[in-house]
Amino acid sequence: MEECRHLRVTPHVAQNLKRRGGSAIDGRTTRHAGYALSQKKRKRIEECFGWLKTIALMRKVRHRGVNRVHWIFTFACAAYNLVRIRNLAAAVPVA
Repeated sequence: MEECRHLRVTPHVAQNLKRRGGSAIDGRTTRHAGYALSQKKRKRIEECFGWLKTIALMRKVRHRGVNRVHWIFTFACAAYNLVRIRNLAAAVPVA
């Protein structure tokens, strides 16, 4: 965190107030509206990786080699996009 501040970069990691010793993120970061927006976007990204791990079976990859793992990851991401498109299309009423 200190190195990010030294580089004048605002880290948008989750604030953990229950941690012993307090959170690594203080009020200088959390007081901005951009931090709340960043956390909402972060949740959407985490949902994608959660889907990949549980539904697309990416938690324990059954292939070996960089090329095969890259291919199966790309395939799983494409499947996730198709699921999202289907869900988004169902949510929007046709006028």
